[in-house]
Amino acid sequence: MSSILDNVMREVKSGISTMSLSSLAEKLINQSGGIPSFKGYQAAWSEDAYPAALCVSINDEVVHGIPTEDKIIKTGDVVGLDCGLRYKGLYTDMAKTVIVGRTSKEIKKMVSVAKIALMSGIKEIAPGKYISDISRAIQIEVEKNGFSVVRQLVGHGVGRSAHEEPQVPNYVSKDYPKVELKAGMTLALEPMVNLGSYEVETGADGWTISTVDKKPSAHFEHTVLVTDKGYEILTK
Repeated sequence: MSSILDNVMREVKSGISTMSLSSLAEKLINQSGGIPSFKGYQAAWSEDAYPAALCVSINDEVVHGIPTEDKIIKTGDVVGLDCGLRYKGLYTDMAKTVIVGRTSKEIKKMVSVAKIALMSGIKEIAPGKYISDISRAIQIEVEKNGFSVVRQLVGHGVGRSAHEEPQVPNYVSKDYPKVELKAGMTLALEPMVNLGSYEVETGADGWTISTVDKKPSAHFEHTVLVTDKGYEILTK
């Protein structure tokens, strides 16, 4: 999964269509012997299944951006790439954000903080700890740097299907049950960090989720195994 997404990231440049990136991701997944887990995925919140192998979310689009031939990447864009595959009956999920060309120091910092926040959450993983330890570490890292963490979307379990329990929020909330981490659990951690408010909304296509204030967002994700002594990043 990691090598596939890295190869797609190398093709992100001004003038390329988001569909070209998705087509490349699908080709590489198929060549690896895997199956794109996003393409054809039917979510409870959308009438239509997701139509592509790769989510490409640009600027104020937080996640689930649908790639098309006429959606062209430009210099200065903040581009989130989210990809999943099924291999021998098991699923992995991974996301990275890349900046195309020059942008402001504030946006560069937001992307960097999102990446660091993911690792902050991962470092909390060990048997006997709790999902809330992950959530707290991510939230602290994001908010101490002046950014906001999306609250309407969360990380999740992953393994035999693309989305499983438990939910892994990126902030601390009493609305989520107290879940103890145990060896063998596999989690997809994915902090979504906004430059402005944490509020988001779903677009007319039923999939693309964007910031309400139209300020940019960054997204990083790893699939992580809880081991006997700590953790192993499966998408490293």
